[in-house]
Amino acid sequence: MGFDLRQSRLRPFRCYDIFMIGDPLLNYFALGLLIFVVVVLFYGIVAITAIPYAIAKKRNHPHQDAIYAACWVSLFTLQVLWPFLWIWAMAYRPERGWGFSSPGVTPTAEESELEDLRRRTAKLESSIATGGRSINPPS
Repeated sequence: MGFDLRQSRLRPFRCYDIFMIGDPLLNYFALGLLIFVVVVLFYGIVAITAIPYAIAKKRNHPHQDAIYAACWVSLFTLQVLWPFLWIWAMAYRPERGWGFSSPGVTPTAEESELEDLRRRTAKLESSIATGGRSINPPS
């Protein structure tokens, strides 16, 4: 009159029972969803990594090959270099080159002052060369 496992409604525990909770179709759906999310995240990270190269290519950057290689290095260094690559790609424009000035800008006060100083220096040098006589009286 002992306990008989065959007559009992209990069944022996198997190790894979902890993974199969409820309907097996839902388990496979959840696994598929998990794989899909991992693939999309991986592709998204790779696409975001390539943004500086796309900017450099669009702007015809002279260092676009170096930026492309550095983007891959940045991918494997957990995007540490990515902000610097973005700045590097954005710093060049074909119409103005490097920096912030454009060729069509009027001279600033410092540039006009520099030209005035050059003109006055040339005038003084010519005055010294003629023997100290002033060509034009000082104003």
